[in-house]
Formats: sequence, C-alpha cells, structure tokens
Amino acid sequence: MPANLVPPVQDLIRLLPEITLTLLGTFLMVLEPLLRRKKVLGWLALAGLLLALAATAVAHAFPGGAFHSMIVVDGFATFFRVLVIGVGIFTVLASVNYIERERPASGEYYALLVFCVVGQCLMADAADLIVLFIGLEISSISSYVLAGYIRTDWRNNEASVKYFLLGSFASAFLLYGVAWIYGATGSTQLFQIREAMVSPDQEVSLLLVGTAAALIFVGLAFKVAAAPFQIWAADVYQGAPAPVSAFLSAGPKAAAFAAMLRIYMTAFEPVASTWEPIVWVIALATMTIGNFGAILQDNIKRLLGYSSVAHAGYVMVAVAAQSAIGVSAAMFYLAAYAFMNIGAFTVVTHFARAGERYLRVDDLAGLGRRQPVTAALFSLFLLSLIGVPLTGGFFGKFYIFKAALESGLVSLTILGLLNSVVAAYYYLRILVVMYFREPAADTEELAPVAAPLRVVLWGSALGTIFLGVIPTVVLHFTNQAALLPYGR
Repeated sequence: MPANLVPPVQDLIRLLPEITLTLLGTFLMVLEPLLRRKKVLGWLALAGLLLALAATAVAHAFPGGAFHSMIVVDGFATFFRVLVIGVGIFTVLASVNYIERERPASGEYYALLVFCVVGQCLMADAADLIVLFIGLEISSISSYVLAGYIRTDWRNNEASVKYFLLGSFASAFLLYGVAWIYGATGSTQLFQIREAMVSPDQEVSLLLVGTAAALIFVGLAFKVAAAPFQIWAADVYQGAPAPVSAFLSAGPKAAAFAAMLRIYMTAFEPVASTWEPIVWVIALATMTIGNFGAILQDNIKRLLGYSSVAHAGYVMVAVAAQSAIGVSAAMFYLAAYAFMNIGAFTVVTHFARAGERYLRVDDLAGLGRRQPVTAALFSLFLLSLIGVPLTGGFFGKFYIFKAALESGLVSLTILGLLNSVVAAYYYLRILVVMYFREPAADTEELAPVAAPLRVVLWGSALGTIFLGVIPTVVLHFTNQAALLPYGR
C-alpha cells in the first residue's frame, strides 16, 4: 500500500472508540452461534462498552481532525461519545434479564445495540456530511431491527415497520440536502462549507443553501422527534421492547442533536438569521404537541413517548438561541434527560413483567407500598422530568431558558415555562396513582428488582441528583466544549 494511503497513527487513535465498538459488535456476532447461554453476550457487551469509554478518554488526549478532517475530536465530540456510550451501558444492564425473560428466538440483540452506538459516535464527531450520513444510517438500521426484535410480538413488528418506513423518508431528505449543499459550495465538509459561504471570492446561491439546510433539518428533526416529524415516536416507544424504548429516547436523540448543533453552528452559522424563526416555531410546536399529547395517554410507554417529544422541544429552544451558551445548555440538558428518562423506562421494564402486560398508568396503583424503594426512585425521575429543584431536570431547563433569554427569546421562554406547568399534570398523575390508589385484586405479584436493574436505577438516580446538586462540574466542561472551532 502506498505510504500516502496509510492513515497516520493519530487518526486511528482519534477514531479509537468507533474502532473498539466495531470490533466488539463483530466479535459478538461471531460468538453468538457458539454460545448456549446468550446472557454471556450481555456481559461481554458491557465489558466492551466500558473499554470504549476508556478509548474515548484516550482519543480526547489527541484533539484535532482525522482522515482529512472528515471527523473532528474535540470536547464537543467527547461529551457526546461518553453520553451515547453511557446510554448503551445502561441499556445493556436493563436488557440482560429482560431478554432472558422474554426468550426471543435469537441472540444478536447486543451486537445490534453496539453497532447502533457506533453510528451515534460517528454522528457526534462527524465534520463531513457524508460521514454524518453513514453514522446516521448505521444507527438507524440497527434501531429499526431493535424496535422489532421480539418477532413473535405484533407490537414489536408494528413499531419496527413504522420506524423503518418513516425513517427511510427522513434519511432521503437528509441525503438530498447533502447533495444540494455540495452543488452549492462544492464541498461536504462543514468548515469548508462555512468558508465558501463567507468568502468574498466565491458566489454561493442563498436559495440553494437555504433549501439544503431545510432538507438536512428535516432528516435530523425526525431523529429527535421534533414537530411535525414526531408522529412515529409514541407508536415506536409503545411497541418496541421496553429497554429499546429507553435507548431510543436517549441515545439516538442525543446523537442527532449533536449533529444538528454542529452543522447549524458551523456550516450554516452565516445564515443563522434565516433559520432562527423556523426553529422558534418548531420548538414551540414540539413542546406543545408533546405535552398535550401526553395528557391524553393511558399507556405509560406511550405517555413517556410524548414526554420525549416535549423534551426535544425544550432542547430546540437552546438550538434557537444560536449561541455558545445555548449549545452548552443543550448538552447539559441531554445528559440530565438521559439519566432521568432511562431510569423511568427501567422502572417500566421491571413493572411491566413478562410479555409487557402491565403498561397502563392505573397498573402502577399501590407501587408505593409494594416496592417503596422502586416507587421512590421512579418519583425522583418524574420530578426531574417536571423540573423540580435539586434535580438535573431543573438545572437543565434553567440553563436552556437562561440561554433563550440572553438571546432575546422572551416570548419563547414564557411559552416554554407554561408548557412545563402543563407537563407537571401528567407526571404528578402517575405519582398519585402509585401512592394513593389501591391495586386491583387480581394484580399479579411483582418480583423483586433484579440486580442489573438496580444498578441502572441507582446509577440514574445518582446522576440525576449529581446534576441537580453539583451542576457546575458538568457545566464547566460543556461551556468549554460548546466553543466549537469555527472562530467564535
């Protein structure tokens, strides 16, 4: 091989998390037919994800571009790499007993989960739209299969088909947008696109750029479940296996927001004034549709699905702020949201029991007496989702609305706060049912919480409290990471 085709060692180090995860996923696929006890794959996946976390720390020590600046390793990429790998670790722990309990026909679950995380890591550090699209598709295709993993359950099948069909349209929009921006600027690299737009020596059609930005936004808005592209979220979260719903609500959402922030704060930053009103409207619509949709739900997974839509709206407020402070606030909120939402879905995973038969809100009646610790942890996650002080959710919303106010988005901030008041209704309704309602006489006995689930619940609770009590530790890192390298 010619010397100029051999990637430098530093490039390989900067891509080390993705390399580690790819090797791990391949190893799990090769090993799966040779094992009788599929549970071992879960522990191997957990060990590999922990190793990928260490690889992320190593890569962070070598900041800069890699592979002709198609990816970039900086604080921003490192933050989201850690976040999505952490979500993967919690999902594996939440899945170990679930997969054994439901007894699906195959054991490729953990390999798919790992490959999904690979795609999300690529989305976080992509500095080229082609790499972004590749990462998005790796993540998406794995997600489609995971949503329908239990093939004997019609709910899984329906969720997978809906997610696949709508996701394919969204991917087509994004790819079409990439083609348009290449035609307008002659490049797919984010920093070169920005340079072409601000260069006085190069004439760039604003119509082409605006069309490309809109098409790319549609593709990413689908992944974060922003209005009006949120129609898949509630159906998929309701139909998919509970641990997969937890994963989809946190991992892909964080990765898509990472891509959106990097693209629109670098490549399209020179035309920010043109897309800010659109993001303003979408943020408000997403919050409103999510919160009012959740009020009408009786299925707990569907309720959390609409809740996830509403929280995407809060993050969109930070995107609309068009500032480094807004980027930092979005990063902090996504971390807090990952902890509290995975914790909530983990309680649902435990409570639903075999076949996920107990998913109505009223089925939670009496949980406060039957399993007081589980109910208390669930209450903590719900209160954080509301935004009660001393929780990560409170400071997440505080920083987002603070960023919006500093950018002059006063009316959007007020409407966001009103939406938070609406959200309190359906979260508090769950608390009332858990502590003040008697369970039905024929309710099946609830088994003790399995050890892996306890790790997820307590880990999520500690993360939620930590971000609510000592937020400055994470916020200091996000403030530095939000200074994206485009001259701000």
